[in-house]
Amino acid sequence: MDLLQAVQAILETTPGRWSALATLPEDIVGRSPSAGEWSAGECLLHVLDTERQVFPARVRWLLAGQDFPAFDPDREGSHPKVSGGVGDWAQEFARLRAESLALVKTLRSSDMQCKARHQELGVVTLGELLHEWGGHDLMHLMQAERALLQPFIAGCGPWLSYFAEHRIEDSGRS
Repeated sequence: MDLLQAVQAILETTPGRWSALATLPEDIVGRSPSAGEWSAGECLLHVLDTERQVFPARVRWLLAGQDFPAFDPDREGSHPKVSGGVGDWAQEFARLRAESLALVKTLRSSDMQCKARHQELGVVTLGELLHEWGGHDLMHLMQAERALLQPFIAGCGPWLSYFAEHRIEDSGRS
């Protein structure tokens, strides 16, 4: 499988995974696993922000050879000031992702070497960006699922040791 096929496959599965997570009770999805850690809902808001402001725009900039800015999710992200609930956010993400996939499907292997300058990272290629986009999707899904896991770890009693590598410290709240 080539890069375009692999990234497209990842990007196509992500909306369904967020939609499934969005069906969970709001108190679980909105629960921060510990101070400074994003809840599953905040992870969804972040990927929604990047779908609106970052990845499709960067693909276009790279194709045009135009330099582009960095993105600071703490300063430029929408959470927690977005209305609606996780179901609404998942639907909006799915809508935006469909538009992004239409863009990705226009790309050719020869486009992977297109270059532009990222404000913080220096010269990057479209191929590198696509690797980052697929990894970014998977990373935040894992982060969300890890946040969802914390109250179950905290309440599992003698099975706690089975979850040692997945536990976020200071998450003893249930």
